[in-house]
Amino acid sequence: MKVPESVLTEKRDTPMETMRSFERYNLLLNGQVVRTPIALSAMAGIVDADYALSRSSHVGVAFLGGYSIDKPTMEASRVLEAGGRREFIFDDPVEELSSQVSRMDGSGLVCGLNLRGSSPESFTGIASQVGDQVIYEIDAHCRQEPMIAARAGEYLLTHTDLLAEEIRALKKADVCVSVKIRAGISPDDRRLARKIWHSGADIIHVDLMDYDYQKVRQIRNSCPLVLIANNSMNTFDRVRDMFAHGADLVSLARRADERTLAGLDAAIARYTDEHGWYNSPKQLCRGGDVRALTFCCMPVKNCPLIPMLEKVGLSREEYMRFKEKAVAGTPLEPGAQTCFGSLAWCCKDSSPCMFRDMTLVQVGLSRQEYMRLKKQLADKIVQHLFSLHADPDTC
Repeated sequence: MKVPESVLTEKRDTPMETMRSFERYNLLLNGQVVRTPIALSAMAGIVDADYALSRSSHVGVAFLGGYSIDKPTMEASRVLEAGGRREFIFDDPVEELSSQVSRMDGSGLVCGLNLRGSSPESFTGIASQVGDQVIYEIDAHCRQEPMIAARAGEYLLTHTDLLAEEIRALKKADVCVSVKIRAGISPDDRRLARKIWHSGADIIHVDLMDYDYQKVRQIRNSCPLVLIANNSMNTFDRVRDMFAHGADLVSLARRADERTLAGLDAAIARYTDEHGWYNSPKQLCRGGDVRALTFCCMPVKNCPLIPMLEKVGLSREEYMRFKEKAVAGTPLEPGAQTCFGSLAWCCKDSSPCMFRDMTLVQVGLSRQEYMRLKKQLADKIVQHLFSLHADPDTC
C-alpha cells in the first residue's frame, strides 16, 4: 500500500518521519498516517486539546471529549457536574469543537471527537460545520444514568436501531465514524459489531471492562473494521495480547502518563522492527483470530483450521484455491522445499522451521519482509471472507 502524496505534504511530522511511520505500521485513519498504534481515549471534562498535545510525543490518535452536543445531553452533563463529575459544558458546541480541532493542527496526531448526542441530526449538525478533518466518535459508552435517560451513551447499546441511524447519518455527511462501546452490555457483541459495520462505521473502539483478549478476538472475527482496544492497556504484555487477537490500536485513559506512553511506544516499535508486523496474530492452533489463516497449512489433518473454515463458510478446496491465487506472482509463491511447496502455507516467524528459513534465504527474503508479506496475505483473506458476509445483520 502506497502512502498518499497528500499525506506526505500535510503540515504534521516531516515527510521522512511520516513515511517511516507508515512503513513501520502501514496504518491510516481518516486518510492520515498514524505514527504509533496508541490512542488517547476520551474522558469527559479532562481530554481536550491541551491534554492531548501534552502527550503527543508517544501517541498516534487522540479522541477529545466526551462532548455533549445537544440540549438533552448538555442538560445531562449539568446534572453530572452538579453531582461532582467533571464535564465539558459550553453554550456553543460548534464554536468550542472547532476551536479544539484547530488547536490540534500540526500536532502529528489524528484527531477524533467523542460526541454524546440524542439524535442523528445532532451529530450531522456538528459534522456539517466542523468538517471532515476529524473522526466523529459516537459515544455509546457512557453509563451515567442522566446520559442514558438522554438517549445517549449505553442507551445506544440496547437501542441499536438508533445507533445505526446515527452512523448512517454521519456517513451521509462523508466523514470517518468511530463507535465507542462498552463490552458486555449488548446481549451479543458479535451481532452488535456486525450491525455497526453494516451501518457504515469505520472504527469500533471497545472498552473491555472485565473482559480480556477473547472479546477482542470475538469482535475481530465478526467484522473487518478498525478495532481499538481500551481499558488497562498499560503494559506491553497486555497490549501484545490485544494485537495478537485482532486489535489494530490500543487506547489509554487514566494511565496515559508520559512514562507509560513512552514505554509502550518504544516496546511496540522494537517488536515491529524485529518481527515486521506489529499486530501479527497468534497462529490459529494457539487461539489466533481469523487473520491467522495466513499462517495455516493445507487442510490435510484434523486441526483448528477445519472448524474455522466451516465457520467462515469456505470449503477446503476454496480455501486452497484462494490462497494459491493470492500469492501468485509474489515472493510467497515459491518454496519447493517447504512442507506444501509454497511459503503461502508456512507458519509464523516465531515458530521454528528449518525448511521455511532455508527457503527465505534462497529467495532473498528477511524474516521481517516475510511477515510483512504475510500481513498482505492476511488482508486479502479478511477482505475476501467479509465480502462473503456483506449482507446486513439485524441486532
